[in-house]
Amino acid sequence: MTDATQISGRGRNLARWLKTPWALIVVILALVAVLDPGNFMAVLQFAANALVSTGRYILFAVLLLAYLKATGAEVMVARAFEGREVRMIFMAALFGGLAPFCSCEVIPFIAGLLALGAPLSAVMAFWLSSPLIDPPTLLITAGALGWPFAIGKAIVAVALGLFGGFTIKALMKGGLFVSPLRKAPSTGCGCGGPKLDTKPVWKFWQEQPRRNHFKAEFVSNGIFLLKWLALAYVLEALLVHYVPADLIATLVGGEGVVPIAIAALVGMPAYLNSYVAPPLLAGLIDQGMSNGAAMSFMVAGAVSSIPAMLAVWSLVKPQVFATYLALGVSGAIVSGVVFQMI
Repeated sequence: MTDATQISGRGRNLARWLKTPWALIVVILALVAVLDPGNFMAVLQFAANALVSTGRYILFAVLLLAYLKATGAEVMVARAFEGREVRMIFMAALFGGLAPFCSCEVIPFIAGLLALGAPLSAVMAFWLSSPLIDPPTLLITAGALGWPFAIGKAIVAVALGLFGGFTIKALMKGGLFVSPLRKAPSTGCGCGGPKLDTKPVWKFWQEQPRRNHFKAEFVSNGIFLLKWLALAYVLEALLVHYVPADLIATLVGGEGVVPIAIAALVGMPAYLNSYVAPPLLAGLIDQGMSNGAAMSFMVAGAVSSIPAMLAVWSLVKPQVFATYLALGVSGAIVSGVVFQMI
């Protein structure tokens, strides 16, 4: 290997690293050290302590996700789309919160379901509930915001799926959404669509390929969670140390529908994945954000984040896309109001 090739390879590796959360963490901490050295250790210790306290949730979440992937449990989700439409809507909303899919896999999975003839109502129920909660994010949310908030979010995920599914069912009776797909789906990202003719292998350790898959998923998901949560806690530390509590309380604090609606509209375009959002919301709540506004922000951000919207836009026609957004944002506001009342 020539020196030029080595230098080129190192340059590509550096460019890739600069696009990771690790690089952003280093930049943020370096800026704090330079601009406000007196607060550097406080910010660092806050982030480190928060990350350590969440460690047990991270470990359990990674083990659970690796187990679900190694066993092939996603086939259970695919089978939820068999049977009568009403049953499919209920099952899709429920399994949407259990699906162990990465953001890449959701796209061909949904496309494959529509291509197989699954009704849009059931698919919409899954699509709305899936971004909100899954086993790892349930644990991360519980670690950052407490079990009442995490359980509330899980209930909201299923309720939003049901709301969306039955709304689409009613609209389809009026003749809408006859052909929802833009074009025939492609699964070119390497992740297959739903497979209905296979069964989960719960004792995955009896097969070498599945053991290897478990190890690979454990490592990749562990690194993924660790880097995003580290960034989340660094951002939370900045929020707590530098954003005035009065500002947060003025915007999204207090009672009523207005702060909740504002939180939904602010959260809608924000790209905060389900691992980053809970720690940041914990900081916002400490600064004066209401619990209802926090729930509204989290739901709107998950449903209408940029990756989620691009996935929907790439697959379905504009009227389906607009309905998806309307259901997500309205559901976020309603869920925030109800959670605030409870």
